[in-house]
Amino acid sequence: MLTTIAKTVAMPRDRIVGPGAAGPEEERLNYALRPQRFDQYVGQETLIRKLKIAVDAARGRKEPVDHTLLHGPPGLGKTTLAHVVANEVGSQLHVTNGPALTKGADLVGILTKLSFGDVLFIDEIHRLSAIVEEYLYPAMEDFKVDVTLDQGAHARTVTIPVQPFTLIGATTRIGLLTGPMRGRFGINEHIEFYTAESLHEILRANARQLKLESEDQALWELARRSRGTPRVANRLLRRTRDFAAVEGNGKLTLPITKAALQLAEIDEKGLDEQDRTFLRTMIEVYSGGPVGIEAIAATMGEERDTLEDVIEPFLLQNAFAIRTRQGRRATKLAYEHLGLKYRPPAPPAGDEGLFDPP
Repeated sequence: MLTTIAKTVAMPRDRIVGPGAAGPEEERLNYALRPQRFDQYVGQETLIRKLKIAVDAARGRKEPVDHTLLHGPPGLGKTTLAHVVANEVGSQLHVTNGPALTKGADLVGILTKLSFGDVLFIDEIHRLSAIVEEYLYPAMEDFKVDVTLDQGAHARTVTIPVQPFTLIGATTRIGLLTGPMRGRFGINEHIEFYTAESLHEILRANARQLKLESEDQALWELARRSRGTPRVANRLLRRTRDFAAVEGNGKLTLPITKAALQLAEIDEKGLDEQDRTFLRTMIEVYSGGPVGIEAIAATMGEERDTLEDVIEPFLLQNAFAIRTRQGRRATKLAYEHLGLKYRPPAPPAGDEGLFDPP
C-alpha cells in the first residue's frame, strides 16, 4: 500500500531520453509496469542480492530493515526499489521528497503516522534543510523526535516516540549530502546504468504487459538506444507503440522502430539533439576544451544543474566527454560520432618545450 505525500518535481524539459519523470501520467504508467518483488526485478544483480539479504535478515529478527541510501543518476529505479522493499516486508510505503519538507513540523507529522516497520522514502534527500535534518537524526537512531514548544524563557522540549521504521533516501548528488546524514545509513549503495541485455529483458516483459506484438530485433534496438535507463526504455517503448499504431499495422518491427527513433532525433548511441549540442559546443565553440561547465551552460542557454544532472552523466559514462582539472573536454569518440575531424588538445600554456634540450 502506498501513501504519496508529495510528487517529485519534473525535469525542466520534455526530453524523450531525459531520465526525469515527465509528469504524473507517466508516473502512473511506470507504476503499472514496476516490478513488485525482488524475483521480478531485472538488472542490478549485486545490489538486489545485498538488499534481499538485508530484508530476509530483518524479517527473521522481526525488526525494520536498516536505513538505506540509494544514489545514482535519475531514472534507474530508486523509487522502484523502495516499493519492492516495502512489499517484501509487508509494510506501507510513505513517499515524499526533500524540497517538500521545509520545516520540522512537516517531518514530525509524517513520522508520527508511521506504523512499526513502515518504509519512509525521501527522494532528493540531499535537498533537506538543516533544520529538518536535525529532527531526522534522533528519529533514525533512537526512534524519537524532540519538539520545542514556546520560545525564550518558557521554551520546553517534548519528546515524541515514533514507531521503528526504515528510511530509504534517494539522491542523484551524494556529494551534496552532509557527512552526519550519510553516516546514519546502514546500507549505502550506488545504482549503475543498466546493460542492453537487462533493458531488453525489461522491454520484453513490459511489451507483454502492454499486449504489444513486437519483434525481438525491435526491442534490442530500443534497448541499445535507451541510455542504460529503464525509464527511458519504457518511454521509448510507448512512443514507438504509438508510431506503429499510426504509421504501421500496430506491430513493433525493426523498420518501424528505426523510423520512430529517427523522427524523435535519437541516434544509434541514444543521444538526442541536446546531447549533440553539448558536444558541438565544446568542439566548435571551445575547440574541444578544456572548458568550464559555466561557459557551456551560458553558450547553450541552459542551467548548470541541468547539464550536470541530466546531460553530462551519460556522456561521461560512455566516454564522449571527460572532466579534467582545467574543465570539460570532448573525446575522440565524440568527434567521430558527430562526423568531425579530431583535433588533439593543445598542451597547457607554459608546458611547451619543458623537457626539450636548449
